[in-house]
Amino acid sequence: MGLFRRWFARLGGWSKAVRADLSALWRAARDPRVPWPAKAVAFAVLAYALSPIDLIPDFIPVLGLLDDVIVVPLGIWLAIRLIPRPLWAEHRAAAGPAPPESRAGFVLVLALWLLGLLALGWALFGWLLPA
Repeated sequence: MGLFRRWFARLGGWSKAVRADLSALWRAARDPRVPWPAKAVAFAVLAYALSPIDLIPDFIPVLGLLDDVIVVPLGIWLAIRLIPRPLWAEHRAAAGPAPPESRAGFVLVLALWLLGLLALGWALFGWLLPA
């Protein structure tokens, strides 16, 4: 039992760190001193992380949760690398424990889903009804 307890404690600590990093990214993405490529990556990561709709739905076994575990930390890592260190340290120190809700993220991921479904429908329609 001790192994599982330690594993869950470590997972909880990792989860809190990711939430704090997302909060710091929110602050950094709105800072005019941060370069625009870092802002673009930060907004994309925030939109994906805070959106209630995922690119791979969570009900799909393993892949549904794996995309969140891989995509969000990699996006955070990339955004942090693009933000100058002193600015990141400033925003990380001032970050709150939880990131804000994002309706823009919801709309972005919903639009991506709709575009994907549209492309799939167009491909299937062309395949089923050849010219």
